[in-house]
Amino acid sequence: MKTNYKIAVALVAGAALGGAAIQGLHAQAKPPAYVIIPILKINDAAAFKAGVLDKGSATTAAAKAQGGRYLIRSEKFTPVDGNPPQRLIVIAFDSVEQAQAYENSPVMNEVTAAREKSTNSLSFIVEGIAN
Repeated sequence: MKTNYKIAVALVAGAALGGAAIQGLHAQAKPPAYVIIPILKINDAAAFKAGVLDKGSATTAAAKAQGGRYLIRSEKFTPVDGNPPQRLIVIAFDSVEQAQAYENSPVMNEVTAAREKSTNSLSFIVEGIAN
Protein backbone atom coordinates (compact mmCIF):
# COMPACT_ATOMS: atom_id res chain seq x y z
CA MET A 1 0.00 0.00 0.00
CA LYS A 2 2.79 2.41 0.86
CA THR A 3 4.30 1.83 -2.59
CA ASN A 4 1.05 2.95 -4.24
CA TYR A 5 1.13 6.20 -2.25
CA LYS A 6 4.74 6.82 -3.24
CA ILE A 7 3.89 6.32 -6.90
CA ALA A 8 0.82 8.58 -6.62
CA VAL A 9 2.86 11.32 -4.91
CA ALA A 10 5.59 11.00 -7.54
CA LEU A 11 3.02 11.29 -10.35
CA VAL A 12 1.43 14.39 -8.79
CA ALA A 13 4.82 15.99 -8.18
CA GLY A 14 5.91 15.24 -11.76
CA ALA A 15 2.73 16.76 -13.17
CA ALA A 16 3.18 19.88 -11.02
CA LEU A 17 6.80 20.30 -12.12
CA GLY A 18 5.88 19.76 -15.76
CA GLY A 19 3.08 22.32 -15.54
CA ALA A 20 5.40 24.85 -13.91
CA ALA A 21 8.04 24.30 -16.62
CA ILE A 22 5.51 24.79 -19.41
CA GLN A 23 4.16 27.93 -17.74
CA GLY A 24 7.70 29.28 -17.48
CA LEU A 25 8.37 28.65 -21.16
CA HIS A 26 5.17 30.44 -22.15
CA ALA A 27 6.12 33.42 -19.97
CA GLN A 28 9.48 33.69 -21.76
CA ALA A 29 8.01 33.80 -25.27
CA LYS A 30 8.07 37.31 -26.73
CA PRO A 31 5.05 38.31 -28.77
CA PRO A 32 5.60 39.23 -32.41
CA ALA A 33 5.32 42.85 -33.51
CA TYR A 34 3.87 44.38 -36.65
CA VAL A 35 4.61 47.70 -38.33
CA ILE A 36 1.32 48.94 -39.78
CA ILE A 37 1.29 51.77 -42.33
CA PRO A 38 -2.11 52.73 -43.75
CA ILE A 39 -1.75 55.39 -46.44
CA LEU A 40 -5.10 57.12 -46.31
CA LYS A 41 -4.56 59.50 -49.23
CA ILE A 42 -1.71 60.20 -51.62
CA ASN A 43 -1.51 63.98 -52.04
CA ASP A 44 1.54 64.18 -54.33
CA ALA A 45 1.89 61.07 -56.49
CA ALA A 46 5.24 62.10 -58.03
CA ALA A 47 6.83 62.82 -54.64
CA PHE A 48 5.37 59.59 -53.21
CA LYS A 49 6.81 57.57 -56.09
CA ALA A 50 10.24 59.19 -55.85
CA GLY A 51 10.51 59.23 -52.06
CA VAL A 52 8.72 56.01 -51.12
CA LEU A 53 7.93 53.59 -53.96
CA ASP A 54 11.30 53.92 -55.71
CA LYS A 55 13.01 53.04 -52.41
CA GLY A 56 11.12 49.73 -52.11
CA SER A 57 14.21 47.56 -52.41
CA ALA A 58 16.02 49.62 -49.75
CA THR A 59 13.11 49.36 -47.32
CA THR A 60 12.84 45.63 -47.97
CA ALA A 61 16.55 45.24 -47.21
CA ALA A 62 16.17 47.31 -44.02
CA ALA A 63 13.25 45.13 -42.90
CA LYS A 64 15.17 41.91 -43.62
CA ALA A 65 18.22 43.24 -41.76
CA GLN A 66 16.05 43.48 -38.61
CA GLY A 67 14.37 40.10 -39.16
CA GLY A 68 11.23 41.56 -40.73
CA ARG A 69 9.11 40.28 -43.58
CA TYR A 70 6.36 41.97 -45.54
CA LEU A 71 2.92 40.47 -45.04
CA ILE A 72 0.91 43.10 -46.92
CA ARG A 73 2.04 45.71 -49.44
CA SER A 74 -1.04 46.39 -51.51
CA GLU A 75 -3.50 48.82 -53.03
CA LYS A 76 -6.11 46.12 -53.70
CA PHE A 77 -9.00 46.06 -51.23
CA THR A 78 -12.49 44.68 -51.02
CA PRO A 79 -14.39 47.19 -48.87
CA VAL A 80 -16.55 45.65 -46.17
CA ASP A 81 -17.28 48.45 -43.71
CA GLY A 82 -16.10 51.98 -44.44
CA ASN A 83 -13.48 53.24 -46.85
CA PRO A 84 -10.16 51.41 -47.00
CA PRO A 85 -6.88 53.31 -47.25
CA GLN A 86 -5.33 53.86 -50.68
CA ARG A 87 -2.43 51.61 -49.73
CA LEU A 88 -1.60 49.35 -46.78
CA ILE A 89 1.74 47.98 -45.59
CA VAL A 90 2.11 45.38 -42.82
CA ILE A 91 5.57 44.12 -41.83
CA ALA A 92 6.05 41.32 -39.27
CA PHE A 93 8.94 41.21 -36.78
CA ASP A 94 9.81 38.78 -34.00
CA SER A 95 9.78 41.57 -31.36
CA VAL A 96 8.89 45.19 -30.76
CA GLU A 97 12.61 45.95 -30.43
CA GLN A 98 13.29 44.69 -33.96
CA ALA A 99 10.37 46.73 -35.32
CA GLN A 100 11.67 49.86 -33.56
CA ALA A 101 15.18 49.28 -34.92
CA TYR A 102 13.68 49.07 -38.41
CA GLU A 103 11.69 52.25 -37.92
CA ASN A 104 14.79 54.06 -36.61
CA SER A 105 17.06 52.97 -39.48
CA PRO A 106 18.48 55.72 -41.73
CA VAL A 107 16.60 54.38 -44.77
CA MET A 108 13.28 54.45 -42.95
CA ASN A 109 13.90 57.93 -41.55
CA GLU A 110 14.29 59.16 -45.13
CA VAL A 111 11.30 57.22 -46.47
CA THR A 112 9.11 58.25 -43.53
CA ALA A 113 9.90 61.94 -44.13
CA ALA A 114 8.96 61.56 -47.82
CA ARG A 115 5.78 59.64 -46.94
CA GLU A 116 4.69 62.26 -44.41
CA LYS A 117 5.21 65.08 -46.96
CA SER A 118 3.38 63.36 -49.83
CA THR A 119 0.51 61.56 -48.07
CA ASN A 120 -2.03 61.55 -45.28
CA SER A 121 -0.91 58.42 -43.49
CA LEU A 122 -0.21 56.72 -40.19
CA SER A 123 2.54 54.45 -38.96
CA PHE A 124 2.56 52.43 -35.75
CA ILE A 125 3.87 49.27 -34.15
CA VAL A 126 1.40 46.82 -32.66
CA GLU A 127 2.26 43.87 -30.45
CA GLY A 128 0.78 40.56 -31.54
CA ILE A 129 -0.12 37.45 -29.55
CA ALA A 130 2.67 35.15 -28.42
CA ASN A 131 2.25 31.60 -29.67
